[in-house]
Amino acid sequence: MIIIVVASNVLVQYPINPWLTWGALTYPVSFLVSDLLNRRFGPLTARKVALWGFIAALIVSAWLATPRIAIASGLAFLIAQLADIHVFDRLRDGKWWQAPFIGGIAGAAVDTFVFFCIAFVGTDMPWHTLMLGDFAIKILLNTFMLAPFRALMWNLARPKDK
Repeated sequence: MIIIVVASNVLVQYPINPWLTWGALTYPVSFLVSDLLNRRFGPLTARKVALWGFIAALIVSAWLATPRIAIASGLAFLIAQLADIHVFDRLRDGKWWQAPFIGGIAGAAVDTFVFFCIAFVGTDMPWHTLMLGDFAIKILLNTFMLAPFRALMWNLARPKDK
C-alpha cells in the first residue's frame, strides 16, 4: 500500500497530457488492495492498514514530493480509503462485483476531489481538467480491477469465517 501511494504521489506531479497525470494510472491499485483486505479480514483490519498506509506514505511522500502534494495525498488517501471500506462493507453480501465497484467509485470520487482541491487550487496547474481526467481514468481502472479482484477473492481474500 505504501509503495502504491508514494509512487502515485510522485507520478501525479507529471502530466501525461492536459487532462491526465501518471499518478492516475497507479493509484487505483490501492482500492484493490483495500478491498481484498476488507473481504478477507473485515473492515477493522482494512481501516488499520489504511491508517498505517496513510502515516507511512505521508512521511515518505514528504521527502519525495512537495509538502503540499504529500498533505493533499495523505488526506485524500485516508478519507477515500475509509469511504471505500465503509461502502464495501455495506455491500459485501451482494453480488461479488457490487462492493468493489461501487466502493471504488465512492473512494475515487472522494480521493480525486480532496486531492486536487488541496494540491493544485491556486497554482498554474490545469487542475480542473486534470481532476476530470483523473476521475475518468480511476473509474475505468476500477472497472478493470474487478477481474483481478474476482480472481484473488477466493484464493487470497476468502473470508476467515467461511
